[in-house]
Amino acid sequence: MEEESSRTEKWNWMKTRKALLKEMKKVGSIAVPMVVVTMLQYLLQVVSMIIVGRHLGKLYISSIAIATSLTNVSGFSVLSGMAGGLETLCGQAYGAEQYEKFGTYTYTAIISLTLVCAPITVLWIFLDKILILIDQDPLISHEARKYAIWLIPGLFGSAILKPLTRFFQTQSLISPMILSSALVLCFHILTCWTLVHKLELGLVGAAIATSLGIWFNVVLLLSYVKYSSACEKTRVTFSKKALVGLGEFFRFAVPAAVMVCLKWWACELLVLLAGIFPNPELETSVLSICLQISTLHFTISYAIGAAASTRVSNELGSGNPEAVRVAISTSMFLAVTEAVIVSATLFGCRHILGYAYTHESVIVHYVAVITPLLCISVFMDSLQSVLSGVAKGSGWQHLGAYVNLGAFYLVGVPVAVLLGFVAHFKAKGLWIGIVGGSIVQSMSLSIVTALTNWNKQANMARERIFDSKYLEENGTEHVTNA
Repeated sequence: MEEESSRTEKWNWMKTRKALLKEMKKVGSIAVPMVVVTMLQYLLQVVSMIIVGRHLGKLYISSIAIATSLTNVSGFSVLSGMAGGLETLCGQAYGAEQYEKFGTYTYTAIISLTLVCAPITVLWIFLDKILILIDQDPLISHEARKYAIWLIPGLFGSAILKPLTRFFQTQSLISPMILSSALVLCFHILTCWTLVHKLELGLVGAAIATSLGIWFNVVLLLSYVKYSSACEKTRVTFSKKALVGLGEFFRFAVPAAVMVCLKWWACELLVLLAGIFPNPELETSVLSICLQISTLHFTISYAIGAAASTRVSNELGSGNPEAVRVAISTSMFLAVTEAVIVSATLFGCRHILGYAYTHESVIVHYVAVITPLLCISVFMDSLQSVLSGVAKGSGWQHLGAYVNLGAFYLVGVPVAVLLGFVAHFKAKGLWIGIVGGSIVQSMSLSIVTALTNWNKQANMARERIFDSKYLEENGTEHVTNA
């Protein structure tokens, strides 16, 4: 009996190991290319800053920095977050092989995001008034408004691009996005340099180049959808069903946007608060450097989270709850491994890390002091990216929104204010607040994920995708008993 039990345990271990390795390949085949895509898209903003910084003065550097920050916070982050609703709907529809619904959901998302662009456009038109209202320099505010206005065409382009990105992601079609993003980056470098330097359009030239790049990306991806055989099943014609599904999409899109935006807004708020300290140049510079490093790392953790979302939603749509558990375990393993490597590297380089941004020894030393906290933040970001991806793939974005609200606005920001201003820890105190919020966020999402009944989630996914007639004919026993 003991020998038979030992053989059974060995067989189960080999089976589990084989399943994990197989899932590792699936997650890796999505995550690694997505890192490249995210990095290429991130470089668009960096290129604009570099070209403007080299050819224009400090006024324009400050203006584009403020404009980029505010347009991201008030516009592009909202669209990106709302598009996360497709990670539930499209991901589960693709797993259930309901390709017509998959395409229809994409049309619905494009319509919804285009509608949301209207109020954002009004906000950008009056951006200078808002900046002056919060005591920003009038000249910088005026230039920032000019940049934002010429970025409006790019905003409407993003209303198409963000759903298209999820359209490819949820099918695990990442290669076309790598190619299009690389071509767009090359196009943007040439266009931005020509408009800013040769035609001397200044900030307006950088904004026009960004908008043209977004629309170029849209054209490239739409061309692939139209002509590639890889999209043959999911390529559907527009129908009125896309309008009928607006309510369902918003039920997932709004909390998904809240999930994305709440932490982003909290970080931007703390940077603004750093400007109140006695030495605002030093405190703001250090916080900005930490946020840039954190954002750069996020291109990796976001990619693993996107892979987790795709795998979870596909398997729920297929009615395979056990495969969902394997996908989550594998994604978490990759996230922890990546976080340990990055954190260890940052900690080892903490005394020279600041030199990548400045030669001022005071700032370099300050960055070295905060780097251990930055390492913890990086680790937490990796965990929460996967857990947020699981939330979006499962369809419980509303829980994620509540978690983020509590983590950052009941814990993170209050702790940051207390430590930064009352305890006089300044920028270090503000970053401790961010870390505290991230820890609460990761722990809360971990508990929700651990307590989730994946059999029930698989049933709910199939009820959402299939109509009641299908369920009556086929039943859901294969899910419940999985």
